[in-house]
Amino acid sequence: MAIVHLKNKKNGVTYVYESEGYWDKEKQQSRSRRKCIGKLDPETGELIPSKKYLAEQELEKLKASPGPVPTTESKKLFWGATYLLDSIGEQLGITKDLKLCFPENYEDILSVAYFLALEEANTISRFPKWGRTHFHPSNNELTSQRISELFYDIDENGKQKFFKLQFKRRIENEYLAYDTTSISSYSKLLKQAKRGKNKEHDPLPQINLALVYGQDSRIPVYYRKLPGNINDVTTIKKLLLDMGFLSPKQVKFILDRGFYSEANINDLYTNHYKFLISTKVSLSFVQEHLNPVRDELKTRSCYSPKHRIHYFSKTISWEHTYTKKRSGEVVKSSKRLYLHLYYDEERAVDDRIGFYKRLDQLEEEIKSGKIEPNNIKVCEKYFTVKRTPKRGLKITPNQEAIDNAMKNFGYFTLSSNIIKDALEGLEIYRSKDIIEKAFGNLKERLSMRRMRVHSEECSEGKLFVQYIALIYVAYIDKIMNDHNIYGKFTLQELLDELDVIERFEQPSKRHHVGEITKKQRDLYEIFGIEPPS
Repeated sequence: MAIVHLKNKKNGVTYVYESEGYWDKEKQQSRSRRKCIGKLDPETGELIPSKKYLAEQELEKLKASPGPVPTTESKKLFWGATYLLDSIGEQLGITKDLKLCFPENYEDILSVAYFLALEEANTISRFPKWGRTHFHPSNNELTSQRISELFYDIDENGKQKFFKLQFKRRIENEYLAYDTTSISSYSKLLKQAKRGKNKEHDPLPQINLALVYGQDSRIPVYYRKLPGNINDVTTIKKLLLDMGFLSPKQVKFILDRGFYSEANINDLYTNHYKFLISTKVSLSFVQEHLNPVRDELKTRSCYSPKHRIHYFSKTISWEHTYTKKRSGEVVKSSKRLYLHLYYDEERAVDDRIGFYKRLDQLEEEIKSGKIEPNNIKVCEKYFTVKRTPKRGLKITPNQEAIDNAMKNFGYFTLSSNIIKDALEGLEIYRSKDIIEKAFGNLKERLSMRRMRVHSEECSEGKLFVQYIALIYVAYIDKIMNDHNIYGKFTLQELLDELDVIERFEQPSKRHHVGEITKKQRDLYEIFGIEPPS
């Protein structure tokens, strides 16, 4: 049986047919029967099967299925929590997409991801013990050696295919939060492990992990591994290239101020992406529009009681610059940009207190004569220091520099090419906090604070499995937040509550499930899942 592609000239859609040849006795010539089974995806070139074809395929599977294979030994396994993950995997399409991308070892990938999601901060070397006591997707005995081989087998092609499939399931009209974090590494063999700025002041080499999150779904949709010495501001252009399989209409970015640069804003405009980005108040174009409205911004008419913040919006022009690839010609045009200005009185007080503490620290260093090398220029900026034989050390504050630093306390800004309303922009930007929680889950719960791998290929595969585990953890966290469960359970307590449900297997008999309490049934119901039976 052959597969035939035929393009419809009216609507431009390429339909896919199963074509079967046969001999026509009456006409004494070969003929063919064709059955439409779906259409081609214009972006990926993959088959999008029709509902009728999918139903026929499922029916064929049922007919061909030999039924459950009877067990040859008695077993008692924990099932309740892995059953929850099985059901979530079906809901989110994770299982189906992994099977398409990694048909030979998708069950092993799922089992290791389950272990990472369920066993908080446990190292993968503990998997064999966990695997012997839990019912999970893999039929293989996953030793530490086998898991390392599994990481090697996860190739880039399969990962990118998985991202595309998951993107289609997730992204419709939601914003994408994008941020980076650093992960320290003990290995000296990772090419991208470099010395860089580390918020946790870890002396080890590091890689940077860029993560893209859905604002509404609160589920990760993409990640990239970057060299540890790459700054945030340089990563946007590569991200846009990586996500080129998405239509610009589908993508709306939320970015913090670490990603701001004129080049990045120009690239976002050039690629027709919608964005909301935080910008530094000290930027000249922000100061130009902020200075005339500082007094008005602090009035009651510009105050939101709900958000407890002052706000002001202004439509400005962005001078967009674009260089044509072939000719090298520089094209300039004016683009509309919505500038949102905010003043937070509580933030201003906090900024002032923090600044004075910093000045106190610097002054103490000057008095002691032990100034940290990184603080020398700052001391010179805010203090004039004189030493005379009679009066000794005299420290005079540079009040003009201090006042200039303090004038922007409490102010912050957002810029967007789509959001006109300042309060709407504020609410959307604040939702970006979910990505900070995601980084916390990766580092603490999924054992990613420091990587212990011995090769580039192994690190890539392990990172992908940890990413799969993060999807499950993020979804459970979302449901718990939406239903206010955190007052009764932590995430680990919820999983432990379900984990004790047992599955019993006996030779030549169908499995049965241990007792399920009302509390456990209620938890499954919150997730929209029927309890195991």
